[in-house]
Amino acid sequence: MADVTTSQTLKKNGGYPMHTFEDLKALYFPYIHDEKGRDLIERAYHLAEEKHRGIFRKTGEPYIQHPIEVAYILAEHSFGPATLASALLHDTVEDTDLTVEEIRKEFGEEVAMIVDSLTKIQRMKLSHRQAQDFEAEDHRKIFLGMAKDVRVILVKLADRLHNLRTLDALSSERQKAIAKETLDVFTPIAHRLGIYQMQSEMEDLSLKYLEPEKYEEILNLLNKKEQHRQGSLMALRKRIADILFEHQIKFRMESRVKSIYSIYRKMYQKGYNFDEIYDVLAVRIICQKEMECYEILGIIHQTYKPIPGRFKDYIAMPKPNMYQSLHTTIVSGDGNIYEVQIRTEEMDEVAEEGIAAHWRYKEGEGVKSAKEEQRDIEEKLHWFRDFVSMAGEEEESESAKEYVQNLSQDIFNANVYVFTPLGKVIELPTGSSVLDFAYKIHTKVGDSAVGAIVNGVHATLATELKTGDVCEIRTAKNAPGPSTDWLDLVKTNSAKTHIRKYLQKKQGSLLTAEEAEKRGKEALLEAFKQVGIQDEEKMESLLDDERIFDRFNVHSVNELYQRVNLKNPAPFQVIGVLHLKRKKDFKLEKPLPPGASPVEVEGASNVLTSLAHCCTPIPGDDIVGYVSKGRGVTVHRKNCPNVKGDNARLISVRWRKKEGNSVYPVDARIFSQDRSNLLADILALLSSRSTKVSALRANLVPGTMNVVVTLTLYVSDTNYLEETFHAIKSIRGVYDVSRIIH
Repeated sequence: MADVTTSQTLKKNGGYPMHTFEDLKALYFPYIHDEKGRDLIERAYHLAEEKHRGIFRKTGEPYIQHPIEVAYILAEHSFGPATLASALLHDTVEDTDLTVEEIRKEFGEEVAMIVDSLTKIQRMKLSHRQAQDFEAEDHRKIFLGMAKDVRVILVKLADRLHNLRTLDALSSERQKAIAKETLDVFTPIAHRLGIYQMQSEMEDLSLKYLEPEKYEEILNLLNKKEQHRQGSLMALRKRIADILFEHQIKFRMESRVKSIYSIYRKMYQKGYNFDEIYDVLAVRIICQKEMECYEILGIIHQTYKPIPGRFKDYIAMPKPNMYQSLHTTIVSGDGNIYEVQIRTEEMDEVAEEGIAAHWRYKEGEGVKSAKEEQRDIEEKLHWFRDFVSMAGEEEESESAKEYVQNLSQDIFNANVYVFTPLGKVIELPTGSSVLDFAYKIHTKVGDSAVGAIVNGVHATLATELKTGDVCEIRTAKNAPGPSTDWLDLVKTNSAKTHIRKYLQKKQGSLLTAEEAEKRGKEALLEAFKQVGIQDEEKMESLLDDERIFDRFNVHSVNELYQRVNLKNPAPFQVIGVLHLKRKKDFKLEKPLPPGASPVEVEGASNVLTSLAHCCTPIPGDDIVGYVSKGRGVTVHRKNCPNVKGDNARLISVRWRKKEGNSVYPVDARIFSQDRSNLLADILALLSSRSTKVSALRANLVPGTMNVVVTLTLYVSDTNYLEETFHAIKSIRGVYDVSRIIH
């Protein structure tokens, strides 16, 4: 291949100019003055050109064209020598005989690390994994590489953008597959990093291949609207400019047309008509100082009528990707509607380039190292700190699919912003609870959480948080820690994963998903046998029921098995939802009269005995007799406070050998967080176990969101009572059950 050294942009591919290395040099020379940096890039180019010589892309152009274009895209954002050199070399280890070690010796550790990470991402496509693991594992490698050094994903984004620009050379099937992956993985990352320019172009190009007809339709609508409003827009800009000149405010102004993909989402995913989208055309005013933004806003609102509910202050409350701007929507003098965006020069740079603006190459004294830059990013992008933390906590037992789902749910879809008392912003998905917030701060905070103060008011761990809430977590050293019902209190996948692992470790070992499914299935099968269902297939057909999935928030029978293994829900809760009745283990009879007491006095016969009402002893309890004048012997539990300190009247008693199937009353108290359907769930559970209940009452605890439920249960012995208490504790919101001594 001939060395491409003369500047030429005559040949086009898909409407984009083809650049030479001389074009690239012309782009980075104005901001990279250091001779060592320039030499690093030049040597990287010549080595890449040598290694790729004789190799051609499917577009027909020499392969070296692709690394040049990737480096050119990055140079447009003023990235430094190590990043540009890595871009030029990013395919050499994968496609040629060059090794990472050779790159390390020739170009240093930074370039070698970036190229190595990119190579590992590429090699995932050559693995022999099962098809369903292919995509998730590939994406995990991207995320882990990005967490290590953000420049890895920046080069990968530029690589993907150039590939999208040249998709015409591929088959329709490959075009759609690459476009879909771009929207699923790469554009959410670009959005979170705030790189609007890359994000917008990748989204539009992906839509062009996935929905070509809709793409063309929106493009035509945009062209017509822009032509129709050209005069109106010019008049609006002139009027605003005249007013700002009068107020002696330095500014520049530009117009912005909403991206095709953004309009597509509003039209086809949110149901808007094109004419209902107010921000298709926007005027952007860029000034010098933050205070001037608010001054300009006041001037605009004095001059034009603002549309209520359309004002947004992203300066006081920046977006997670550091975006800052004031947005307002106004009605112009001719009745047209426009969005006006107001920001400073610095805000505008961040709005367009996001983290890329932060990584702009700088020379001179005081320049930060790559590690310091990475640390700065973690401080500025709160979600990125969480992202790095999740990557660092990755465990071998966690599947690629689970890892990617956690990132998608907890980071890329987070849109609720809650403050700590010190003003730190915590980002959460919609529907997240106080407990999610606690785990976002730190897993140790979550494990020891007992409640919270939200906006100055006491709140439970189940309280749902909204944007703008200020939340302070209350912890305790002796907190009970995660329990199975916590899985229903959290929304974030990362919190669910941590709680499950905590509970599994508490059980003695960290089970695989398959082992958890097996144990849960066995527990359910045992419970189903007690309602007369012995057949495994019959059980599974009953469990494959929308009532089950909706009630316990699962999507499959296998997921239900995993939850049952964690006793959330307990097997008999599942049976209760299906309205299956347990075979009676004993007859439900009235409590025995004193003359037929199950207790006898040791060394005596025919002594009248009765069970005390204060502590309601049942078979299995340690008991003692209390001699009462005229009433024989009253039987108490040994720990009953009503018989302590009067040893002269205490005698030894014992339970008779069990005869028949009798039941005995036990007064109990349930402590729970208040929620709808709590009593219904308690009664359904007890009904599924054929446990008779009476005297049920519920009372709110003043000043809290907690409730105390008192009731009388009828049980055969302490073993059955313990089983019942364990089952009740598995009900969502219940955190304790105990017997009552009156």
